[in-house]
Amino acid sequence: MDFNKDFKILSSGVVYLDNCATTLKPSAVIDAISDYYMNYSANANRGDYDMSRKVDDKIKETRQKVAKFINAKDPSQIIFTSGATEGLNMIIKGYFLNHLNKGDEILTTKAEHASLLLPWFEVAKKRSLKIKYIDLQDDLSVTVDNVKKGITKNTKVISLAHITNVIGDVRPIKEIIKYAHDNGILVAIDGAQSVPHDKIDVSDLDVDFLAFSAHKMLGPTGVGVLYAKEEYLKDMEPLITGGGMNAFFDSMMNVEYKDIPEKLEPGTPNVAGIIGFSKAIDYLNELGMENIHKYEVDLKKYMVEKLSKLKNVIIYNKDVPNGIVTFNVDKVFAQDVAAYLNKKNICVRVGSHCAKTLSEVLGVKNTCRASLYFYNTKKDVDELVDALDNDNILYDSL
Repeated sequence: MDFNKDFKILSSGVVYLDNCATTLKPSAVIDAISDYYMNYSANANRGDYDMSRKVDDKIKETRQKVAKFINAKDPSQIIFTSGATEGLNMIIKGYFLNHLNKGDEILTTKAEHASLLLPWFEVAKKRSLKIKYIDLQDDLSVTVDNVKKGITKNTKVISLAHITNVIGDVRPIKEIIKYAHDNGILVAIDGAQSVPHDKIDVSDLDVDFLAFSAHKMLGPTGVGVLYAKEEYLKDMEPLITGGGMNAFFDSMMNVEYKDIPEKLEPGTPNVAGIIGFSKAIDYLNELGMENIHKYEVDLKKYMVEKLSKLKNVIIYNKDVPNGIVTFNVDKVFAQDVAAYLNKKNICVRVGSHCAKTLSEVLGVKNTCRASLYFYNTKKDVDELVDALDNDNILYDSL
């Protein structure tokens, strides 16, 4: 496929290596959004006229595509959100806030994103819960054995990312879920970095809760997905109430909510975003998720091989099988590296990457992150390596 044609930004010559933060959007996604705004820009679930019905059909179609994409048993298990952050908040505050009691324990790690840890911190304070951290290996990975060591009779939830956004370690989620379920423990997964990069089968994994974002998998910003088993969705309290999600209410405060998914989708949805997301899924399906994953792993190996030859570059996750390379340049502040690379038209992410507790085990607060997607090439990698092969980066960044 001609990715430069589908992704017009690439034609500018930019080397985009910030795909963990958000991916580029193909023309098919952009065209679908424009088509909605120009030709049938009606609200959903509101009108008894053709344009509105077309909107309803498009949303239904996208919900079905997402369900098939992750192999959910029923499309009603797909709840559209504003992104993984809202989805995780719905899981933690909409379900677990009402199902955990004083002294219950949540098992997670210090490598998690703020969108997962901060909601848990809030709920733990409100319910007098205890948050425990799984010991990480020397390479900062999670093992089933260490998960087992962290579990006690009070453990009620294991909550962690399938793939972390800094080290990029791929957790043995299926094995963790099986062991958790054998011990009566629920599992809530942050899928923001896994669903866009590999084939995820929620039925095979037996996932209880999963959240991910559209914008990290070619889709528009402001759209995400919350998936959960039906019984948990039905028992989840809406974080927001309003139009579209209620079946009945009166002045005496009698209220009846609709069934899922409507119950958890109040107000006007991001119609354009959902329609664009549908085209993103089409694009990924055409490429094949297994093919995307293999390509990224091979390209990362190439990047690591090249960067490892530079004496001034420190790589923190050489052997992790995905497209994330986290590194620093010796004696140069990460932000200065980014400023220097920006002058070369190379885009990388620097900082704590919203995983601030990771510094407690990684030993450094800020890192540079180059994250790949299927439209990146060896030429992109070579440009990054050539730019970093410079003993005067600090001076040249000024």
